[in-house]
Amino acid sequence: MNAWVAWLRGHAWVPAFAGTTWWFAGRTWSFARIATVLALLAGVAAPGAAQKPQTKPAQPSQVERGKYLAQAGDCIACHTVPGGKIFAGNRAMPTPFGTLYAPNITPDAHTGIGSWSADDFFKMMRTGRSKNGDLLYPAMPFASYTKVTRADSDAIYAYLRSVPAVRQASRKHELRFPYNNRSLLIGWRTLYFKEGEYVADKSKSSEWNRGAYLVQGLGHCAMCHTPINALGGSSQEREFQGGLIPMQNWYAPSLTSNKEAGLGTWEIQDIVDLLQKGVSQRGTVYGPMAEVTYNSLQHMTDADVKAMAVYLKSLPADKPVNADPASAPARANIGQMHAQGKRVYDAQCASCHGGDGRGMPPHYPPLKDNQSITMTSSVNPIRMVLNGGYPPGTKRNPMPYGMPPFAHAMSDGDVAAVVTYIRTAWGNRGAPVTAGEVSALRAATVE
Repeated sequence: MNAWVAWLRGHAWVPAFAGTTWWFAGRTWSFARIATVLALLAGVAAPGAAQKPQTKPAQPSQVERGKYLAQAGDCIACHTVPGGKIFAGNRAMPTPFGTLYAPNITPDAHTGIGSWSADDFFKMMRTGRSKNGDLLYPAMPFASYTKVTRADSDAIYAYLRSVPAVRQASRKHELRFPYNNRSLLIGWRTLYFKEGEYVADKSKSSEWNRGAYLVQGLGHCAMCHTPINALGGSSQEREFQGGLIPMQNWYAPSLTSNKEAGLGTWEIQDIVDLLQKGVSQRGTVYGPMAEVTYNSLQHMTDADVKAMAVYLKSLPADKPVNADPASAPARANIGQMHAQGKRVYDAQCASCHGGDGRGMPPHYPPLKDNQSITMTSSVNPIRMVLNGGYPPGTKRNPMPYGMPPFAHAMSDGDVAAVVTYIRTAWGNRGAPVTAGEVSALRAATVE
């Protein structure tokens, strides 16, 4: 029947009968009505109609829950161009292998996911395969989303079908050979992808398990906070141990080491404040994490954010290799750098962070005993001096204080000196940095 209908549609004489009617079974039938019935019998859409999955209308409560879960998953961060229509796709995602473009996930039947069923969407979330079976590139965090329950997947699907449809074709990825060969993803998946829903740990509380489900699943926190190797993969053994975010030139600190951003010594409320507000008595979020707070975490309930904090605080501590300032090459002229850095600090930084480095939290974070200042990687403090930054304006902190950029006012030597100063003053035991490190980040950073 399908082949016959296709043949019928494809012949030039069909339009000639468009105005013709037939009498059948006591009724008058137009050509269009007959074609529609034949098409339906054949299991295809009527001529000119978009194919849409047969789904039951979603309940408003399910749509609202789906919106909440989509925010928890920060879907907007990849699938919406800043200033563009929500979820219309085509936001560029530079990677070491080329540029990926996020697809349109609005309910448009031709260029979005309007022809997808709830089953199609769940298959994508669980298996990392598109509706047509294509393997997804791991820039889509399906390795985390596989943990999401069917009920939560269906709610997200219901929400995405409720947003305005946008007719906009998704751009093709611009990947270098051989990374443009999707079949290579089979090897990546074998090494780094484990399919399956989150399984609760019965030895832990329901709050801990809720936090684990959100952090490991929709939150996909390990995607940034785990070292990434040359294949774009990360090992479970090093999960949450920190790593450089490719192409963004920010370092996502270790969440398992108290030498970096380990939360073992933090109060739960300080973790909650940092996630929800972007500022706390212990620190401030900048860079990519500020976007996560703005797009995602500020919209989550107090109970869910607290559950995440409980889980994150429980991560087992590791023993990272911390740089020894005494062995750093820059130690040879540390005295000179320290004096130069103090002059720059007193002129540019002390008015906010204090001559003693204690700051005025939560608006101006302390630099003394600040793990993000003294950890092995110096990328973030260099970036902050060069490019500045602002924590996100959130519902709980609508007008945050920020730090201006100094790239235009400081030489590479001045930046290296002041960063070295704050990493080694007031009892801090970070390693000195060099002008070469600053120069490399200045050249690589595009704001």
